Amino acid sequence: MDFWLFLLPAGLMALVVAGLIALGFLRGAQARAAAGDELAPKREIQVYAAQLREIERDLARGTVSAEEAGRLRTEIARRLLEADRAERIAIGLAPRPMRGFGLALIPLTLVLAGIVYWQAGAPGYSDMPLAQRHAAAAEQRAARASQAELQAQWETSPQRPPAAQSDAEFDALMDRLREVLVDRPLDIEGHRLLARNEANIGNFGAAATAQARVVELEGADVALADQVLLAEFMVLAAGGVVSPEAERVLERILRRDPTNGLARYYTGLMFAQTGRPDLTFRLWRGLLDDSRPDAPWVPQLRNALPDLAQIAGVRYTLPPPDATGARGPSPEDMQAAMELDAEERAAMIGGMVDGLSARLAASGGPAEDWARLIQALGVLEERDRARAIWAEAQRLFADEPEGLAQIEAAARGAGVAQ
Repeated sequence: MDFWLFLLPAGLMALVVAGLIALGFLRGAQARAAAGDELAPKREIQVYAAQLREIERDLARGTVSAEEAGRLRTEIARRLLEADRAERIAIGLAPRPMRGFGLALIPLTLVLAGIVYWQAGAPGYSDMPLAQRHAAAAEQRAARASQAELQAQWETSPQRPPAAQSDAEFDALMDRLREVLVDRPLDIEGHRLLARNEANIGNFGAAATAQARVVELEGADVALADQVLLAEFMVLAAGGVVSPEAERVLERILRRDPTNGLARYYTGLMFAQTGRPDLTFRLWRGLLDDSRPDAPWVPQLRNALPDLAQIAGVRYTLPPPDATGARGPSPEDMQAAMELDAEERAAMIGGMVDGLSARLAASGGPAEDWARLIQALGVLEERDRARAIWAEAQRLFADEPEGLAQIEAAARGAGVAQ
């Protein structure tokens, strides 16, 4: 919907509220005018009080009857109450200059609110449906700067911390190592040593270059740890931004090990940087549930998840700090997975599925967890694995009809139960 269509009712509501405030001031002024001099009610009270005392004296002298005295007391009491009410109105009214100042504040507040919104708000910003937001996020993700561009920007950024200090002997050894590797480009261990030492002095761009050479030389037999180290160096070299090249490395890691914590963390960070904090929440929520309390990314997850949950529109309570174990994908995780392509969906769900499967095989769990595991395997189209777990669940929950019924419903949804 167009922005100006929202502005019209908002303006009308502001005018109505301003009118009600002004009416309150005007009514106060009218009441004060009706009351007249603010000292008059006080004098009337004194007169009526004296008249009551005079009636009591006349009654004692016998000049008035008891019936007449009662009638006079009733009439004077009524007038006394009216005078008292007029006095309270007069006391409660603000002086005329204050009333004028209050009325002047009404239009001034409206004008100031408009100025502040025009400067700090988003005037003219039209409505953006969810599908359009997702499309804009996809465009933002596709238009990201390359690894080389991000590294160049970070090298000249004032936010970049200063390089670590090193002694002259260490610098000489590093120069010698770099020279040797120019003549020995196939030396895997030399490049691995160079990458580690470049990272130690904060030169993550050079560390990423050297580690990329290690991964290249290892070829099809590349160690998972080397790929993880390459992804971390690339992100650090780009100032914490996940570039398209780093994302591809993360995808390769998750295809080999869907439970890898660092790859899941950086993948969630990438979604946050490209306009999809809702997916970040779902990824990091699962990562926190699957991580040990001493995992290096846990503090960052615990700090970020409450705000991410609010953005995603999800009620969420952080687990206790010492909570561990795998919970498997929740319905929210499954819904988020359906929005991704096949590779991203496998990366997102696979880690949580493997962690939950390992926990159930080792120590068992409630029927809800077994049902969730079968449902997730159905989404991943791992029918044989889901069918085997369904068979095992039938044996374990034979004496628990309610739990078995819950698991059977998930098995039917996954297409592995008749």
